[in-house]
Amino acid sequence: MEMQKKQDKQQPSHENMMMMMMDIEDASASDDKTSADYYFDSYSHFGIHEEMLKDVVRTKTYQNVIYRNKFLFKDKIVLDVGAGTGILSLFCAKAGAKHVYAVECSQMADKAQEIIKANGYSNVITVLKGKIEEIDLPVAQVDIIISEWMGYFLLYENMLNTVLFARDKWLINDGLVLPDSASLYVTAIEDADYKEEKIEFWKDVYGFDMSCIRKQAMTEPLVDIVNQNQIVTDCYLLKTMDISKMTTGDASFTAPFKLVAERDDYIHALVAYFDVSFTQCHKLTGFSTGPKSRATHWKQTVLYLDDVLTICEGETIVGSMTVSQNKKNPRDIDISIKYSLNGRRSLISRTQSYKMR
Repeated sequence: MEMQKKQDKQQPSHENMMMMMMDIEDASASDDKTSADYYFDSYSHFGIHEEMLKDVVRTKTYQNVIYRNKFLFKDKIVLDVGAGTGILSLFCAKAGAKHVYAVECSQMADKAQEIIKANGYSNVITVLKGKIEEIDLPVAQVDIIISEWMGYFLLYENMLNTVLFARDKWLINDGLVLPDSASLYVTAIEDADYKEEKIEFWKDVYGFDMSCIRKQAMTEPLVDIVNQNQIVTDCYLLKTMDISKMTTGDASFTAPFKLVAERDDYIHALVAYFDVSFTQCHKLTGFSTGPKSRATHWKQTVLYLDDVLTICEGETIVGSMTVSQNKKNPRDIDISIKYSLNGRRSLISRTQSYKMR
C-alpha cells in the first residue's frame, strides 16, 4: 500500500499524545484521570491543531461555507462545539455573526482566548472552557451550531453525541447544525504488500513465532492513505446521518453491504471512509475523505480480512457491518463485519471483530 507514516489520533497517536500530556499535566495526578480526561488533554497540545488547520480540504470547506453564505450568519447567535483554536468562531464572527460562543474543554481554550483577543474579536466571541454537557451558556438559545466533530471512521471519539446534546439543549426550532449530513461508505482493496508488512510480519520475527500479536493487530483498524489504484470493487453507502434530526442511538447501527468486483484481483481488506455535506447553503457544499478524493487528515480506515479473497470481475461480496460504542470507553468504537463470497475461485463466509481505540 502507498502509505504515509503518520501521527494521527488513532492507535499511533496514543503514544505521541501521552508524551505531549506530560508537558501539560502534573504526573502525580495521573492516577485520578479517566479516559475522557486523556482525550481532552490530547487536544491541549498545538500539534494536533496544526495538523487539522493545515488540512486544506477540511478548513477551507468550512471557511467557504461560512464566507459564501454570510446571509446564514448575519446577526445570528452561534455555538462552536469543540472550538479548538477558535478558527471556526473567527470565520463566523468575520461573516457577521452577532455573537459566537466557543466551547472548548482542553487547555487550548486559553490559547483560543488569546488568539481571539489578538485578532480583535473579543467583543463578538466568548470562549467558554469546559464540557458542553457541564457548562452554562449565557443565552437560552442559539441560532446555529457549528462543529468539526468528525473522527476517524466518522464516529471515532464520539464527539457527535456532544453536538447532539448541544442541539437538543440550545438550538432554536428550525436552527441550523453545520454540517448537517454525514455518510459512511465501504469498499474493498488489494493490499498484499502492506498486509505482509503490518500483519504477517508477526508470524516470523527473527525466527520466532509471535502470532499472538498478529491476532491483536488484525483487530485494530489501520488509519492511513489508500492508493485509489488498489480499489477492486465499487463502493457502498452504509449509513447516512441527518445531524439535525438524528438521535444519539442512531450512531450505533447494523447496515448491509454489497460490493461488486470491477476486475479480477485479490482482496485483503475492506476500507471505510466518509463524506460530509452542508445542505442548507446557497450551493450544496461538502467534502469526501474517500481514496479517490484529495487526502485529508482523516485518511481512510483499513480493516484487514483474515482470508485473502480471490475475486473475479462481476462477483459480489455480501455482508453487514455493525458499529457500536465501546462499553468501557464510549469514545472507542467496536466494529463487527460479516462477509461472504460465493465465487468461482473463493468460497468463504466469516465474521470478524475490530476495535478502534
